Amino acid sequence: MLRRLAEGWSQNRAALANVSGLVVPPAVAALLIPVRGSLVDTASALILVAVVAAIAIFGNRVAGMLAAASSGVWFDFFLTRPYERLAISHRADIETTISLFVVGLIVTELAARGRHHRRVAIEESDYVELIYELGEMVALGEPAASVVVRATGELTELLHLRRCDYEPGRPGPHRTTITPDGEVIHGGYLWSVSTMGLPGSELDLPVHFAGRVLGRFVLVPTPGWPVESERMIVAVAIAGHVGAAQATRARIA
Repeated sequence: MLRRLAEGWSQNRAALANVSGLVVPPAVAALLIPVRGSLVDTASALILVAVVAAIAIFGNRVAGMLAAASSGVWFDFFLTRPYERLAISHRADIETTISLFVVGLIVTELAARGRHHRRVAIEESDYVELIYELGEMVALGEPAASVVVRATGELTELLHLRRCDYEPGRPGPHRTTITPDGEVIHGGYLWSVSTMGLPGSELDLPVHFAGRVLGRFVLVPTPGWPVESERMIVAVAIAGHVGAAQATRARIA
């Protein structure tokens, strides 16, 4: 639930950042009109670069690119002679405008890469915590049914599923299956989940323990939603803990 709320906020923030990339640069350039005669053009350009950087950090790559393009256009329109026209009469102003756009793109790319690395680090930390908590449930002898319920909810969020159910017993033949390596075999062929998302039909995530198949999670995915390979590996690890819980219950019984 928390992950879905975070993703919803991320989408809303991206939309707000895209709009900001279009409207904030002209607003800032307009605010500089009273001092454009005394302010060096490069100083104005640096102010707009700071605006691009702020939007790129807050939003995403697209927002940064929009801000860089918008800054270049409105720097030309408001802050270079002839004013209030999309024309530049001095070579130095042309060079400054081009530099503003290029530096804005570079800043945007750096911000996007930094944001990606932070996101990956946070996700990996969440995955480790999740696997630890499930392992602790098994080690403490929590009922297998409780482990299954927790795993079902986590798989639903992790893989963006429409439905997830646990069924005991071996999967039927010719079913779409997730392998122990986290890969998907669909119709006898390897399916690329990172680009195409999970197949639209049901697929099985087998639950193993000591080489035996104890059951399976029947997954109903959201068609076309890309899934990173790391999430598939975590899903297999979740199924492994469920297998350990099922085997522990069988031994105790």
